[in-house]
Amino acid sequence: MNNIRHVCYNLVLSLWVGGISVFTFLVTPAIFSSFERDMAGKIVGKLFSGYFAYNLALSILALILLLFLRPLFSKFSYKLSMGLVISAVIINLFVAFWLHPEIRKVKQDIHSFETLADDSPLREIFSRFHAVSASLNLLLLADGITLLIISSGLKRE
Repeated sequence: MNNIRHVCYNLVLSLWVGGISVFTFLVTPAIFSSFERDMAGKIVGKLFSGYFAYNLALSILALILLLFLRPLFSKFSYKLSMGLVISAVIINLFVAFWLHPEIRKVKQDIHSFETLADDSPLREIFSRFHAVSASLNLLLLADGITLLIISSGLKRE
């Protein structure tokens, strides 16, 4: 039974890492290279709600599965994994329920990035929020990769 749970846990972690990687390094750059900036921003903006819900759901699922896998982990690797998963859940909650809505509010006031002055306070606020969002996204990617590495080092029953 633990083997099935472990496979499910690794599948969730793989979807987590793969989802972030595909969206961050393939989908978003392809959209921004195929459309003008404002249109690309609208397209990616529409995808974000689903993307953030996906990441949150996977981190919660990983937490639930990890609770059932405790016997497979050493004390240290379990505590480390639990800390990483709980951190991911907290980050995903923050992004989905605070940061993303705040970014959307700022974007509503920006009619066009192409015509917005470089020194506009709205551009500065958006840039700050975007930097936080991008940093947290990369942190979640590193978190998921670390969890996969820890999990792959477990001995099979």
